[in-house]
Parts: sequence; structure tokens; C-alpha cells
Amino acid sequence: MLQLYSAIWRVSGPRQIVLILLSLSIAALAAAPLKFQQDIVNLLTEGSFDTSELFILGGGMMGVVLLSLGLKWLMGYRSQILGEDVIRLLRSRLLDGAVSEQGINGRVRTGALSTAISAEAEELGKFTGSAISEPVMQLGTLISVIGFIASTQPVLGVVALSMLVPQIGIVVFSQSKVNMLLAKRVKILRRAADQLTETELRAVVTSVKEDFDRIYETRRTMFHWKLSTKFILSAINGAGTAFVFMLGGVLVLEGRTDVGTVVAATLGLSRLQAPTAFLIAFYRQVSANRVKYELLRTLPLGQAAAST
Repeated sequence: MLQLYSAIWRVSGPRQIVLILLSLSIAALAAAPLKFQQDIVNLLTEGSFDTSELFILGGGMMGVVLLSLGLKWLMGYRSQILGEDVIRLLRSRLLDGAVSEQGINGRVRTGALSTAISAEAEELGKFTGSAISEPVMQLGTLISVIGFIASTQPVLGVVALSMLVPQIGIVVFSQSKVNMLLAKRVKILRRAADQLTETELRAVVTSVKEDFDRIYETRRTMFHWKLSTKFILSAINGAGTAFVFMLGGVLVLEGRTDVGTVVAATLGLSRLQAPTAFLIAFYRQVSANRVKYELLRTLPLGQAAAST
């Protein structure tokens, strides 16, 4: 993984710094709407209040939301443009390497080259655009929201934090299985592509179809791991939200907190689910792209390698 990020930084370091600054700004604003929601709910439960104060709180909340959305738009645009630049760079380097290999050995593995340039380079390039800024933003959002919940009601903050710990272990375990299956699928696909482009079709049709079957079985196993993990993580999130409702209700009845805090904590938990889901998906993505990077970096293009 260190090699992957080192390569990303070499080709896009200055632009990544700008994206990181944008992501930190977005994360810093993440808990602000929750504070406005807490104040609005507490204001409404007071019975008598000044409507001007309500409008000030509502306007402030809307302003923070619009500012955050504007920063997200800018970060998304810059990260996608960066991704496209890296895709173009990867494809150019793969093609230049193939031309050099052809000049030395006379032939290249055109099937593997085609697969690498069309699909693998695009997936890896897109990942580069958000490889640093997105996890920084989402992790910052988690810290910001959990910090807000803990500052208003420490017990609910502990509950929010405890929801994350088991999810990390589950994802790390399942992704290690998925990575092995991913590498296997890419190698099988390259082999099938080579047979289709370098030999008589009639002679290899049975072998290629067997490879298609192997790819199908590999993907089926990957789906099993991914969907089972998603089911467990969703169950943890649902149980955590229900527990916060029950615990928060008890605290309100005992006079140890207010309704606004419970509402803000509940909304905060829902805000946690999106960055948590992203970070889990990102971990899967960075693990998968580490495998793809290694496969691209060590891609054998020579004709002799095709027979191995």
C-alpha cells in the first residue's frame, strides 16, 4: 500500500495538497448543522420564543449547509479532473512500455495490454483523484460529529464510538479474502484475453470458456463476502440507533439531558453512517487498487511470458 501511495504522491503531490485543504474545511463544518438543529429543537420546546431567533438559527444552518456543499462541489470537480489526468498518464506509459518491448522482442501480449489500458488503468486513475482527500474528509467528519455528540452527552458519544470498532475488524477480515479473489480474477481475464488475440479462436474456445466459468465463480464468491459484510454492518448501525433512542429517552426522563441533545445525537448517528460506509468502501477500494497497481506494475508484456 505504501508503494501505491508513494506513486500517487509523485505524480500528483501539489494537487493533492489543495484537495486535502478542501477536505479539512468540509470536515470542520460537519457538526455545525447538528448544533443548529439542537438549538432549534430546544428553542421550540421552550414554549414561548422569539421568532427572529428561530429565523437566525435557520438561516445560519442553511448558510453552513450551502458553504459545505460548495466546497464539496469544488473538491469533487478537482479530484475527478486529477483522476482523468492520471488515467491518461497511465495509458501513455503502458503504451510506451509496449512499444519498447515490441522493439526488443518483436511481439507483445496485446490481449493483456488491451485489458490493462482499457479497464485497469481507468479504475486505478479514478482512484488516484480521491485517494487522499476523500478519506481525510470522511474521517474528519467522523471525528467532528462524534466529538459534538460526546461534548453534549458523553454517554451517547461512547455509544457512537463503540459502533465503529467492530465494523473495522469485520471489514479488514473480509477484504483480505476479497483481495485474493480480485487478483485471481484479473489474472484469469488477462489469460483469456491473450488467448483470444494471439491464437486461432477455434483452438482455444473451450479453454477460454472455462476461464469465463472461473471468473464467474470468483465473482460469485466475492459477492458472498461483500454482501454478508454489508448485512452485518447495517445490523450494527440499526442496533446502535435503537440503543441511542432508548438510552437518550431514559436520560431525558431522569432530567440528565434535553430533547434537543437526543435529537441531535440521533441525527448525528445518521450522519455517521455515510462517512463510515464511505471509509469502509474506501478501504475496500484502496486494498483492491493496491492489488491492481501491483499487477499493472509487474505486467509481463513479452511474448515469452504469454506461455506461463
